[in-house]
Amino acid sequence: MASPIPTAPRGVGHLRGEEPFPVAARRALADPQLRRNLARATSTIRGKRAAVVAELPDWEQLRTAGQAIKAHTLRHLDGYLTELERQVTARGGTVHWAADASAANQIVTGLVTATGAGEVVKVKSIVTDEIGLNEALAQAGVHAIETDLAELIVQLGRDRPSHILVPAIHRNRAEIRDIFLREMPGVDPGLTDSPAALAEAARRYLRRAFLSAQVGISGANFAIAETGTLCVVESEGNGRMCLTLPETLITVMGIEKLIPCWRDLEVFLQLLPRSSTGERMNPYTSMWTGVTPGDGPQAFHLVLLDNGRTATLADPAGRQALHCIRCSACLNVCPVYERTGGHAYGSVYPGPIGAVLSPQLTGVSDNASLPFASSLCGACYDACPVKIDIPSVLVHLRAREVAAAGHAHPEAITMAAASWVMASPARWAAAQHASRLGRVLGRAGRIRRLPPPLSGWTAARDAPAPPAQTFRQWWQAERGGAAGGRRAGRTRRQWWRAERRGRQ
Repeated sequence: MASPIPTAPRGVGHLRGEEPFPVAARRALADPQLRRNLARATSTIRGKRAAVVAELPDWEQLRTAGQAIKAHTLRHLDGYLTELERQVTARGGTVHWAADASAANQIVTGLVTATGAGEVVKVKSIVTDEIGLNEALAQAGVHAIETDLAELIVQLGRDRPSHILVPAIHRNRAEIRDIFLREMPGVDPGLTDSPAALAEAARRYLRRAFLSAQVGISGANFAIAETGTLCVVESEGNGRMCLTLPETLITVMGIEKLIPCWRDLEVFLQLLPRSSTGERMNPYTSMWTGVTPGDGPQAFHLVLLDNGRTATLADPAGRQALHCIRCSACLNVCPVYERTGGHAYGSVYPGPIGAVLSPQLTGVSDNASLPFASSLCGACYDACPVKIDIPSVLVHLRAREVAAAGHAHPEAITMAAASWVMASPARWAAAQHASRLGRVLGRAGRIRRLPPPLSGWTAARDAPAPPAQTFRQWWQAERGGAAGGRRAGRTRRQWWRAERRGRQ
């Protein structure tokens, strides 16, 4: 058996050939319908989440517990993975180790083709999107049917997911109806865009697949090392069908999804549903352990995927991104995501968590622009149920990218210039005086266009016009005119010199 946590190359969590985020974001911002769809959906989810979180007086303690469990598991990941393999094997399952996407796809396609099946049913699984499993199966002559409603919409529309929890969040009901009428075999030509009618059409379409499928493919929300139990939480019941009806079940799981014991699951089954769907608990929580003769799948395979995770684990500052439980709470509060949508990120992991996870799984250079796709407002950290400090990791990854680019990087030049100006009270005063010229360029308190190289800023956003009065001017006025200003200036210089002596 291969060694737990094998040394692995970087993964393929980004979508090859995608445009850089700044280019894709501009295109998304020009689509008013997309922005309306996103704003409506994310605001609804935020409201539901806030209501159910407020019901728990110990919510912050639960967050801290989830963070501690994840940190402990990652520190001892090799041991817990070995225990998971031992327990799954003892209960009739087979464990496979996949160093990267290519290895995982080869394992899964080999297992499927060995059964002779030409079709498989899938539970919603972002990790299989990460490795491009559907495309690999198609190349082997196997058709994968997505059974989650939103994933089915994306698949039939030949589209890509744009949200971790709600992959079709960028579509409205009218668009979904048009996709079903165009792509779904046997659909009623008079189909309306009511949610009930759309769900019924999908249910009829999927029923045949559920009843005839020989192979089911799933991801896993959690794996419990002490018993080898896998867990999937979902809201539609399609997961339960995929996990119980086929003769063969194949689960592809990132190695970071592990938790040590059942008691740890108590914490996450309170954190996850509230943070994701705004529910107290998931309608369907399915768990299975190995193979049970005469009940459910009679062949179970667990594929443990690295695909850049050990490389991420090696970074003390960035490894906390592996704590993610894929709830999508950070996406729903992010002002950048709400305006650009998930496709602009060019990654299967969009939003704030994608901006820190994708560059680490694939190598920062492959997704170099993503850590800069944030205002660093901190809303993602406040919303994260396991307290991933996403803003700090974003800054860390930005620093890595700037360092890799060398001193010629525009951000490095800008920060060096700012440091030089701010290191001297006289230079800082001169800069404040010069900045007042910006009022000439402002209209209604905003500067909408600046000359190069500052045009890079105003190409995507407005800059605030400088105020009519600087803080220094206000201070002098408040301290009693010129004499007071001179005294205040001496005081500030004395304080500055004392501070510098103290640092030396």
